[in-house]
Amino acid sequence: MNTARMVLQSLWRRRASRVCLLILLLYVGVALVGYAGGLPDIDASVGGSQEPPSWAWAKLLGTDVLGRSVWHRVLAGTQTAVTIGFATTAIAIPLGTALGLAAGWFGGWVDAAIMWLYSVVVSIPEILLVTAISYTLGKGLFSMCVAIAATSWVGIMRLVRGEVLKHRGKEYVLAARSLGAGSGRIMFREILPNVMHVAIVTASLVLLGAVKFEVILTYLGLGIQDGASWGLLIAGASQDLTNDIWWPLAGTVTAMFLLIYALSVIGDALRDALDPKVG
Repeated sequence: MNTARMVLQSLWRRRASRVCLLILLLYVGVALVGYAGGLPDIDASVGGSQEPPSWAWAKLLGTDVLGRSVWHRVLAGTQTAVTIGFATTAIAIPLGTALGLAAGWFGGWVDAAIMWLYSVVVSIPEILLVTAISYTLGKGLFSMCVAIAATSWVGIMRLVRGEVLKHRGKEYVLAARSLGAGSGRIMFREILPNVMHVAIVTASLVLLGAVKFEVILTYLGLGIQDGASWGLLIAGASQDLTNDIWWPLAGTVTAMFLLIYALSVIGDALRDALDPKVG
């Protein structure tokens, strides 16, 4: 609890991280409202074809070629982005942390097997691996989360493994072993709290990467095909630029930029607050 309080105080002390934290909470709030059924119907027509932005709530970002609200679609895309970001992080961080702990603590054939799996994953181009997994599971939100998580655990695993290798010979670990503590207790009760800063900082980077990766894959036609996604909006809006219809692209890119910028600033602030080698 003391660590959590220290981190929150550190984030709140800086104006930039405070603003970015509020932005992130706003995006999460939009996603929660969406799951509660509070977001408008993205397929409903709210006006004429490709109307420019106005002060009407549904037309803050104008309308698309079918008269649908771009603003409503950006909000729905926010729900998708936040869902994929947090779901991917929830899978990748525990998986990578557990494998890193096991590889660093046990060594031997366990370390060799995990490092072999690591080498296999990093040797395959990420976009090809994600595409293969996505096609195997079927295109959709769930398959995208699993596919991106399957390539996102490698970074945290390598970092945690390195930290465990440094900690397993320290006095507090040797004392626990001399008192008869088992491997599970030492890894999760003794070493894990001392390497959690690595997992927390990396989590913000995994979340950021997942949001960007989903948008890129969907834009290329390899991600989500049904529903709302910033990638789908950007793909459709790019074609409208030739007709001087700029507002769908501007609104979508702005929403994406704010989330990615907020995550970047929060990630840097977390690193400064938690990493003992910084500062």
